[in-house]
Amino acid sequence: MFSNTTAISSFAVDDIDAARSFYRDTLGVEVTDEEMGFIVLHLAGDRQTMVYPKPDFTAATYTILNFLVDDIDAAVDGLASKGVEFERYGAFDHDEKGVARAPDNEGPPIAWFTDPAGNVLAVLQAP
Repeated sequence: MFSNTTAISSFAVDDIDAARSFYRDTLGVEVTDEEMGFIVLHLAGDRQTMVYPKPDFTAATYTILNFLVDDIDAAVDGLASKGVEFERYGAFDHDEKGVARAPDNEGPPIAWFTDPAGNVLAVLQAP
């Protein structure tokens, strides 16, 4: 039924101004403001994601966006230089930068961080 219909992802934040600044200035994503008070992230691959304010907001405890990068170390270094701190989860071994690298390359190197609202994001090295 919806195989040929455009779908737009969305997620909530508690502070739309902080989200706009973070996604635009820290992550370098093109952001547009919409008349109804939400913003749209214009992500690579012609993908749009709507971000909206929610008064009774609770941060997502799972990864809502994964950014595929060619060089995870360069991406992590660039984010860290902008003040981004990386999450460390007990189920994974992390290096000094916060990158989880699966033993025997059984998965892509990945590093998690949060947006100002506490939603979980990740950078992972493309295969």
